Amino acid sequence: MTTDINTSTPYESYVYAYPHKTAYRRLPERPGLHGLWADQPKHALSLYLHVPFCEVRCGFCNLFTRIGAPEGLTTAYLDALERQAGAVREALDGTDGGPVRFAAAAFGGGTPTFLTASELERLCDIAEKGAGADLRAVPLSVEASPATTTADRLAVLADRGATRLSLGVQSFVPQEARTAVRPQKRADVEAALSRVRDAGIPVLNIDLIYGIDGQTEDSWRYSLDAALAWRPEELYLYPLYVRPLTALGRRPDGAAETWDDRRLRLYRAGRDHLLAAGYEQVSMRMFRLPGAPAAAADDYACQTDGMVGLGCGARSYTSELHYSFDYAVDMREIRTIVDDYVARPRTDFARAEYGRWIDDDEARRRHLMQSLLQAAGLPVAEYRERFGGDPREDFPAELAAFAARGWLTDDPGLLRLTPEGLAHSDAVGPALFSAEVRAAMAAYARK
Repeated sequence: MTTDINTSTPYESYVYAYPHKTAYRRLPERPGLHGLWADQPKHALSLYLHVPFCEVRCGFCNLFTRIGAPEGLTTAYLDALERQAGAVREALDGTDGGPVRFAAAAFGGGTPTFLTASELERLCDIAEKGAGADLRAVPLSVEASPATTTADRLAVLADRGATRLSLGVQSFVPQEARTAVRPQKRADVEAALSRVRDAGIPVLNIDLIYGIDGQTEDSWRYSLDAALAWRPEELYLYPLYVRPLTALGRRPDGAAETWDDRRLRLYRAGRDHLLAAGYEQVSMRMFRLPGAPAAAADDYACQTDGMVGLGCGARSYTSELHYSFDYAVDMREIRTIVDDYVARPRTDFARAEYGRWIDDDEARRRHLMQSLLQAAGLPVAEYRERFGGDPREDFPAELAAFAARGWLTDDPGLLRLTPEGLAHSDAVGPALFSAEVRAAMAAYARK
């Protein structure tokens, strides 16, 4: 028995959540949040606030974000976010399953620091007074860009409890940044990094991208060394993807195979460089300094605990339903969805609108996937305790195929990817998608 693994590329897709939003569909019954969360454990939830604005859209970006905001739109958006927070908190408070407690929080986007300092204060107020999170008592991660990482914004975030600031640098080589449609000056990036360090936020993460057209191993190492000069607590190394409806509408170097070989070569060079610099590999993308302050809650696990997402691009999930609002990549479609969001009354936010129901098979797949794609792997006993079975018995074809390619270590008590398996994480993850999710994603009409 065999399973489908895309052997044509090690870069089929980045699995940061399963199922992807392209597998979501409009929920005709529009289930109420009160019923969805009624019996869910709520003692260790994650809170995510989405800000769908950026000063510029990078050429590789397919996130739900719009460029700029007409006068009054950010205020209208925060008004809607406040209405949604109130409606969601009311629904959660009125359920069983114990008191509501958030164990972690994050502001993402878009670019949360697109907001002014006073607007960031309000965003924090919405998270605390509206949703009920204690931002100073839990890990709080915030995404930012160099251009918007100003001293006044950082002061607000530091004062309100931010423990991690993730800066999307992508490349320290100006020509590479321009090629990725991310125009920026090296001096401006360095100044932003200096301000982050001055603000005293415990964890600095720097995002870098490999596979940019014209990038060489030497220029890649130059960016890595420029980042390492700041001794960031975390580094994320992302392979460049060229996705539909983004500014980069072609594959560098023409042939996909050539580009794949180059990306793999750059990945391995970057991985080895960071390991030699004393970093630990947490996943294919994430590298972390040993002993760095914890950037995530000890009592929250994305495999098992729920998430409450606020904002028009945020997803939420219970054990039975993953849900969000409509999804788009095209700028005009995104503007329409944002405009619709800010016009909604509070009552509209008490129901789920788009989503996908999660049955037992999908829950098992998600748990296996999200654990296996971490360098630490999945203890078989942990899986057995939750699902009452062995992952090798539940997914024999998939795991046998990984093992045959040398992607799994030989350990009966631990399912863990080998270094080569980690390098192929973007093929491993999609190989675990169910046939139903694959069909739904294939049928999605891009917009």
